[in-house]
Amino acid sequence: MKYYIIAGEASGDLHGSNLIKELQHFDHDCIIRCWGGDKMQATGATLVKHYRDLAFMGFVEVAINLRTILKNLSFCKNDIISFQPDVLVLIDYPGFNLRIAEWAKQQNIKVVYYIAPQVWAWKENRVPKMMQSIDNMLVILPFEKDYFKNKFGWNVDYVGHPLVKVIEDFKNENINHSALSDKKIIAVLPGSRKQEVAKKLPVMLQTAKHFPEYQFIVAQAPSLDESFYQPFLSDYPNVSIVKNQTYLLLSNAVAAMVTSGTATLETALFGVPEIVCYKGSNISYQIAKRLIKVKYISLVNLIMDKLVVKELIQNDLTENNLVKELRLLLTDEAKQMQLKNDYQQLKNILSAGGNASANAAKEIVDFYKKSR
Repeated sequence: MKYYIIAGEASGDLHGSNLIKELQHFDHDCIIRCWGGDKMQATGATLVKHYRDLAFMGFVEVAINLRTILKNLSFCKNDIISFQPDVLVLIDYPGFNLRIAEWAKQQNIKVVYYIAPQVWAWKENRVPKMMQSIDNMLVILPFEKDYFKNKFGWNVDYVGHPLVKVIEDFKNENINHSALSDKKIIAVLPGSRKQEVAKKLPVMLQTAKHFPEYQFIVAQAPSLDESFYQPFLSDYPNVSIVKNQTYLLLSNAVAAMVTSGTATLETALFGVPEIVCYKGSNISYQIAKRLIKVKYISLVNLIMDKLVVKELIQNDLTENNLVKELRLLLTDEAKQMQLKNDYQQLKNILSAGGNASANAAKEIVDFYKKSR
């Protein structure tokens, strides 16, 4: 079988790479062409476009880069037509992928969507069109199956969350991991896009001078150069940076400051007390605030349906607030115990689906066989 897979972000590259490995297990003769990153390319798939050329966040940023986005859409469509895949697999990245799904359906290409757009948070009006464009939806958050069924009568398949196995495998393979510092470590995960790093990292690093006995270590995004980070780091002697070692960093950390997104879930599954940070352009934030319907921005809090980890959003993301919350995580034993219990419950919830990547791959292969 021929698969065309599109992921547009670092997390999509991770999940895409594991999906490809499982597809190769179920379908030994598979041919895979993809948009993604280094991890997907390392599986042997043919990488067409790297996600670092695709990632634009915020309403203003998308508007500024609209010409590039439209050019990418046109190129993608032509490339799919040339490749003639048996199945098109779309991984998250809804702004781009939902447009491709609608177009692909018109071309009679079978469409599987893995990791659903978060329409339960905003843009719920997308769902009717999604139902017309997507042949098989594979969701990774336990509440999503009931959401789509109860609200829209759409039967989607819950395959489990892929991060559970990814992190368990890492822990098992790195039992005797090396220390990154002689000091206790506070992890700083400022995101993977230039816009968000430039907005949040300066505020996050201001806390370092209040905790000189700790080593603050920044997780460098694979898509960004170290030279981009250096101006932010230069004033802080107890701040360093690592690349391609985020999981090793979380394995060593006693606390973390984490940008909203998949990283909040990864941090929780490593059992690291965290503060969730978000700060965007004021215009983008004001628009988002009026559109987003959920109580929380962190996946940890959304899945648990309560405030497990502190969220500092926009104007609340200040040096004083970060110092206060970080000190609480480092010194309050009751808080630490409550987090430990909540994290274990979270892991139990997400583990119920089993090996998500294998489940998703099997669903995709079986779906194609049944639809032939």
